[in-house]
Amino acid sequence: MKRLLVLSLILLLVLPAACTPAATSGETAVSALKVSGDGASKSYTRADLEALGSSQSTFKDVAYRGVAIDALLKDAGFDTAQVRVVKAVASDGFTVNYDLSQVFVDGVIVAYARADGELAEEDGAFRMVLPGAEGKLNLRMLTELQVVK
Repeated sequence: MKRLLVLSLILLLVLPAACTPAATSGETAVSALKVSGDGASKSYTRADLEALGSSQSTFKDVAYRGVAIDALLKDAGFDTAQVRVVKAVASDGFTVNYDLSQVFVDGVIVAYARADGELAEEDGAFRMVLPGAEGKLNLRMLTELQVVK
């Protein structure tokens, strides 16, 4: 009886751990940036963004590499002359609405790397970089750009 009780207790402690997915070191999720609006949608990997050309921009003394937002929107099929607002969406649900005077200026990029290497883990796979703008406008963990005409 005592053995059965001890065995049951061990099973109760071990079973939940066995059912939890284990994290694998070095495991990376495939990340894509979605650009959508007006019924259209296109997804970009880091390699896709790199193929659009590279620009460099600095925020808080950190140099980033990425693609100019106007080049990205043009590639996604949007006429930038008709764009009114660009909404950036982060993986945690945080959003920022940008008007054209904020994003269609030199130096504003969707970053996929730092000039000296990879983005920091807290940046996610992509981030907005608006030099000289306050921190909350430099959205991290960017997953989608929604275009409003």
